Order: sequence, then C-alpha cells, then structure tokens
Amino acid sequence: MTIQTIKARGISVSLDLTVGHIADMVVEGGGRQLKPLHRAPWVDANETLPDNLPEGTVRLSGDFLCAPFSRSDVEEAPLHGWPANSAWDIAESAATDDGWRAVYRLRHKVMGASVDKILTLRDGHPFLYQEHAFSGGHGAISVAHHPMTAMTGGGRLAFSPKRFAATLDDPLEPDPARGRFLLAYPARSADLSQFPAAGGGTLDLTEYRMDDRCEDFLTLVEADHGGPGWTALAREAEDDLVLVLKNPAELPITMLWLSNGGRDYAPWSGRHLGVLGIEDGRAAVGHAASIGDNWLKREGVATAFALGEGQSVSFRHVIGAIPLAGGEPPQAITTADGRIRLVTGGATREVPFDSDFLRIGQPAPA
Repeated sequence: MTIQTIKARGISVSLDLTVGHIADMVVEGGGRQLKPLHRAPWVDANETLPDNLPEGTVRLSGDFLCAPFSRSDVEEAPLHGWPANSAWDIAESAATDDGWRAVYRLRHKVMGASVDKILTLRDGHPFLYQEHAFSGGHGAISVAHHPMTAMTGGGRLAFSPKRFAATLDDPLEPDPARGRFLLAYPARSADLSQFPAAGGGTLDLTEYRMDDRCEDFLTLVEADHGGPGWTALAREAEDDLVLVLKNPAELPITMLWLSNGGRDYAPWSGRHLGVLGIEDGRAAVGHAASIGDNWLKREGVATAFALGEGQSVSFRHVIGAIPLAGGEPPQAITTADGRIRLVTGGATREVPFDSDFLRIGQPAPA
C-alpha cells in the first residue's frame, strides 16, 4: 500500500495511491484535530474478505472519483470505474507560496481520456480543494465525488436550495435476509424534512439518527440560486461541522448514501455504522443510463461530460471541517473576498476560503 501525505498549516491530507481514495484528512481547529472523513472498518483490519470485491470496496476510504458513477456498463471497469479502483502516479507535489499542490495521474485511461487529480491545500484554510481533469478521449463520461463521513452520535444536515429529493425505483437492499431500508422507493418530495417512508408516514432527511438501521440512497437536485452548492453536517458526538461544496453548473446533483448497519453480508456485516456519503455528481446510476435517456435528463439535469480528442474538461470540489458552534448546521452559506460566511440563527461565522476556486458564475463544460 502506498500512502502519500501533503500538508499546509493546519491541515493534512493522505491519498491512497493504490486506488485514489483519500485515506485520511486532519484539520486543526479549536485546539483539536478534526477528522471529517470515514475509513471502512475492514481496510486496516487484516481480515479475509470476499474475493469478488472491487478494489475500491476493499480499500473504501474518505473520498474518491467515480467515473463512471456506479455500473461500468459502457467500457469494462469495476464499480465506479478505474479512478476508484486502480493506481495513481504522482506527477507533481510541491510547496506553494501559501500551502501545497499535488497532481496525480491515473494509470488507466477512461474512455480514452487521461485523468488528473489535483489536490490543493492552503495555509490556514480548513479545506481540501480538489479538481479532476479529463484530457482527450471519446464519447461521454458520468462523474461523482464520493466523500463519506461517519458519526457515533448522529447529526443534523442542512443544504443549499434544492428543487426536490427522489429515490430510485428500487432500494439498495430489497432482500430482508441481506439488509434493510427506511425510505420509500420510488418517492419524491420538495420538502426534505418530510420524505416518504417505506412503512408509511415521512422521515426528516435533515436528521441522521443512529438508531435507524438502514441502507438508503437518494438524489437531491440543485435549485437555481446562483451560489455554491453545499451540504453541511453538524456531527453531534464529534462536535464539528463537515462542509462539502461544489459548483452546481458542473455537479448539479447531490446523492446521499445513508449506510447505518443496513447490510448484513461481508464485508459490511452490520458494522458499517453512522456513515453518510455526500456524493456530488453529474450522473445517473450507471454509465449507459447517464449517457442515454434517464429521469434526470427529463428534468433538465445534465448527467455526463462530453469528451473529445484535443479537448479537456474539469470540475472542482471542496471538503472541509470546522469546530461546531451552537449545535446546529448553518441556514445559509456564501463565499466572497477570500472568506466563507456561515449564518446560523442570528450568528455569523467567517472562515478563510478560496472564493474563486469553484468558478461560480462561469460557463460550465457540456
């Protein structure tokens, strides 16, 4: 296993070069070390795993690039594609005037395209700034980030404005002998606090409850609001605020994966607890669906990037963590003038942030 760690003042990030997953992220804040990202319990357990698992599941950690998202049914590759399951090489890694910048290149091609992962840390910024770039290639590719966080005492969620949330036609674990789910499938709601439940009634998607054992997946479609897309999770026991930000023009959906003891078979074995995937993407489920007709396209939502010889396409993403103040996530987030502003009730916090990084308001690639 090869892990490379990069650092700037107040933050460090470690990348597992064997699969391109972030193995660890540590942010110094309030005299503590905040660790916003999850690492699956079997990764470092030296246990025997089922032999048919994708390498990305064997080494499931932190955040990784999915290209395509979910099934690789256009070009042969494991679940979530080669970027999530195979080796990356270090192309550049060096200190900058205000932090560190590293560039990694995927050894595999994706639809004929070369893929670069660019990680940037800035001194005093509690954020990891990521960019992925595809150069050349053919056809089209769906993409998603796959950041995962975990809680031991649950948490409260808040989001940038969304048009609606929707589940797929079928749950991830329909067989009660293998797992369980809480949400209704298919279902849809414009009110995230009242989403249809499998057993009738509704559930509040802004509350992550540890006593609700489940394996659930749903898609949130960004509304037109002109600002960054964001998810904020106030983790109760960890006493911190996990922040995930995107440009909605590049990544118009946020997929939530609720994995709280809802799978009974190996390697999950009922022990994958309190995990939330906050998966910003430009995708439907599966490569073929993403580049063909799908329900999101019918809603006017882009689900793939076009590739082409002599062309390049890139998208950006930010993950961060700060100490929790007031016990609740913010109701509003804005970015400007090198700061991120979080409004919670009557209180406002400001934290250093590269407010130009997400390219809000700039034309997005097709």
